[in-house]
Parts: sequence; structure tokens; C-alpha cells
Amino acid sequence: MKGLLAVDMRSYTIVLALVVLWIVLSLLSDGAFFTPRNLSNLFRQGSVVAFIAVGMVLVIAAGQIDLSAGSLAGLTGAIAALMQVRWLPALAQRTGWTALASGWPAAILAICAAVACGVALGAVQGVWVAYGKVPAFIVTLGGSLVFRGWLLGLTRGVNIAPMDPKFQLLGQAYLSTGLGTALGVIAVAAVIAYRIYSRINRQRYGLPVRPVWLEALATVGVCAMIIFFVTQMNSYRGIPVPVILLLALAGVFTFIATRTQFGRHVYAIGGNIEAARLSGINIRQSIFKIFMVMGAMAGVSGAVLSARLNVATANAGSQFELNAIAACVIGGTSLAGGEGSIPMALIGALIMASVDNGMSLMNVESFWQQIIKGLILATAVLIDVNSRKGQD
Repeated sequence: MKGLLAVDMRSYTIVLALVVLWIVLSLLSDGAFFTPRNLSNLFRQGSVVAFIAVGMVLVIAAGQIDLSAGSLAGLTGAIAALMQVRWLPALAQRTGWTALASGWPAAILAICAAVACGVALGAVQGVWVAYGKVPAFIVTLGGSLVFRGWLLGLTRGVNIAPMDPKFQLLGQAYLSTGLGTALGVIAVAAVIAYRIYSRINRQRYGLPVRPVWLEALATVGVCAMIIFFVTQMNSYRGIPVPVILLLALAGVFTFIATRTQFGRHVYAIGGNIEAARLSGINIRQSIFKIFMVMGAMAGVSGAVLSARLNVATANAGSQFELNAIAACVIGGTSLAGGEGSIPMALIGALIMASVDNGMSLMNVESFWQQIIKGLILATAVLIDVNSRKGQD
């Protein structure tokens, strides 16, 4: 019971920190931060790094690290752009398949190319780490240099634009207010149903449960956050499509991490790799799959980034991996492995995005922004290390 409450307190502390941060930024920006338009932009911008953070949770939970995710996102975003601007039109001209050069076919092929490239390059790194037994730090650091150089070679330092209008929807479109409200109602009902089911299920198997008042308070809090989010987004233009995609993928990978054998293996490897090996877990295969997942999420991030900006640049994705790692650590993912939560990593990503957004609104100089973000990351790691000492 104490362990369950400790986990709750960490989660509540992170959410409370986000609320306090938003209040402070709103006061310092004379209310500009807390407008529906700015919050909509905040969620849209933060989603790009949050995609990487989803995959990074699994990587770190397995006791690994990926320093190449940002460069890979930039590379895959450029590949998606080049598919639309150069490669598909050239193919259509040669074959006569003009339908491939624009519209939904071009958009879908561009997205698939970005994700497939991410998966393939993630798999290559996974082979080096899992089967070549090269430390992930070295492999992904080298991968970062390779991908960044490849990106420079493809773009020649020139911006690649414009994207197809259908492809731009991936990063710029909004749901209608009616559809957004309907999804909000469904989400609230799903949260209530899941909380009740989870509590009954834990009681059935004799597992510890939270006090009823705390369970009710947590449920009301989550539902209130959903209602606030939907109403704020509908007050501007609706829920951004990238945010919907992010929440869908986060839900899928949360299920994989918590309800599947693969997810249990990931946390077992990070918690104690020798014990995992002795229990029969295929360590190499699991690590290989983790880097494939990370590559796929980097591909999605790159595609969304190019679609949102309507351009692919040579410096796209710069430092995304560091922001994603910071988001994971702020969200309670332990750098020692074996512990991490995708939903909490999304809160961490929102905190990092809020800091960026708020400081930009206040016209804080860029060097101060870097200093403050670095201090936030260092503080989060310090808290993580001390909390683990307390548990030991």
C-alpha cells in the first residue's frame, strides 16, 4: 500500500508542478500564456518532442539510451518532404502515374516512407547494441552524427518546401468542435470505467488499492483535466490533429508497456538484466525491438514536424532527443532503468514545452532559456537519484 501511495504522490507532484508552472508563466506574461490560442500552439509544438519521448521511455526503462532520435527525426522529416517535392513527381513523370504526385497518395506515401526509414535505421542501431554488444551511448552518438550528415547531404543545406496540402493536415489540421466534444465525453467515460474496473480487479486478486476518497479525487482530477483541455481547444479552433495522434500512440504503447509480455520484459531488463536473463527473457531480441520502436516514433515525429512547418530544414530535430530525455526524467522515468511511465513522460514533455513557450512570450534571451532548461533537467535527475536512495 505504501509503494502504491508513493507512486501516486510522485504522479500528483508532477501534475501539481505543471499547474504551478502554468500559473507562474501566466502571471509573468500578463495572461498571454493562458489564452486558448497559445495553449493550442503549445500542445501542437510540444507534440513533436512528445512522440520521441513515448519511445524514449521504453529505451530508458530497458537501461539503454538514444542520442540519435532528434537527428533521425530530422532525417525522416526530410525524406517525407523529398518524397513529395522531388521523388514522387519524378516517378510520376517517368511512369505516367500522376496520381502519386499529389493529394492523399503522396501524403500517405510520404508518411509511410518517414516511418519505414525510422524503423529501418532504428533496427540497424538495435543490431549494433543488441547483437554487436556496443554500448547504446556510443552507437546512438555515432548514429546522430551519421543521420545529421545524411540530412545535410540530402538537403544540401537548402530548405525543402512546400509540402502537399493533404500532408500538411498531419501537423496543421484541427478537429471540429463537435467531434472534439464527443471525444472528450468518450474519454471521460473511459477514465471512469477504467478506474472502477481496475479497482474491482485489484480487490478481486487481493492487491492493495487506494482509499476510496483518493481514488475518487484522482478520477475527478483526470476528468477535470480532460474537460479543461477540450474546452480550451474548442475555444480556439479545435483539438489539433497531432495531439490526437500523440494521445492515440501513447495509449497504444502504454498498453504494450503495461499489459503485454514485451512490455514486462522491457522493465525486467532495465530493473535487473542478469535476473531477466536467468528467467529466460531474450535480452537481445527485446533490445532490438525497442530501438525499432524508437525509430518508428522518430519517423512519426519527423513527419509531423515537416507537416507543421511546411518545410524540411537541415537543422530540423536539433536537441529533440535531449528534450525527450528531460521529459522522461521529469515524468519519473529512472535513468537507472526498470521504471517509467509514458503518461507521466507526456506531462514532462508538456512541462518542457511550457518552459520554452513561456520564456519566448516573455522575450527571455535564448542563452537563458538553455541555462534554465539545463537546470531543470539536472534537478530532475537529482530528485530521481535521491528518491531511489530512499527506496534502497
